[in-house]
Amino acid sequence: MAAHNSRDPLAEEFLRFLQVERNVSPRTLMAYRRALESFRAQKKVRSWRDCRADDFRDYLFDIMKKRQARAYIRLQFSAFRTFYRFLVERKNFPKDPVRELQLPKAEKKLPLVLTRQQIDELLTAPLRAPKSRSAPSWMPLRDAAILELFYSSGLRLSELASLNVADVDIYTESVRVLGKGRKERVCPVGAPALEAVSRYRAAAKVQSGPLFINKSRGRISPRSIWLILKRYLRHTSIPIAISPHKLRHSFATHLLDGGADLRSVQALLGHASLSTTQIYTHVTVERLKKAYADAHPRA
Repeated sequence: MAAHNSRDPLAEEFLRFLQVERNVSPRTLMAYRRALESFRAQKKVRSWRDCRADDFRDYLFDIMKKRQARAYIRLQFSAFRTFYRFLVERKNFPKDPVRELQLPKAEKKLPLVLTRQQIDELLTAPLRAPKSRSAPSWMPLRDAAILELFYSSGLRLSELASLNVADVDIYTESVRVLGKGRKERVCPVGAPALEAVSRYRAAAKVQSGPLFINKSRGRISPRSIWLILKRYLRHTSIPIAISPHKLRHSFATHLLDGGADLRSVQALLGHASLSTTQIYTHVTVERLKKAYADAHPRA
């Protein structure tokens, strides 16, 4: 490599490998590209083969001095590690200079959770909000069904958008979900969510195919569901901007608050590892501490 702004065939081949063989998201692809370009420009890299552990250690100190978030630092080094693994396996590089590097530990942020009152307010918003004249009359019923099912079964945004009519079984009160890694799981559905889905389907005459449809009667997109949530938040007193994932967080935390065991919540969420689910136990402990501090006379 002659200069750091010239073409980088190894990096390009690696990014194509991620896109085609690993099917990584466009966001991850962009983050990895930026990480490689940033390191190459800063360290004036001429050959990836010549990079040493000290080069990466210096780079790590440089970005830590800029007080970058730990998540950003770990993402950068995830790109380097995956890149060198590719170079060792596919390009016969003799060593991986990043492997031995110690990174700062990830910050554990507790997920933000809505109270039960806030959930009630949000789930009833579609039927309280002013109706749009241009939208089909069934649309508020669809929006209510989306929010109810989201919270009732703790689904991921992508899982909810990809549901078909046949996936919701009114008789067994369950929904069949295709989760991460194409793993299938069955989640219970509460009576309010089942009723909301039935009302919407009857009004919109949805008999088969995608469960949730858009104005053109095609499958609704994850982005549209995000915008639906955003719109109805404006008709509540909830003081924070929340993402669809916060409904999933709230689902898990409210289950644990109500006495559900961790393994059951793990299965319902479709988490591969119990440690991923354990973050919610911290949330419930924090809530208990707050309740104690607010209520106990000698807290």
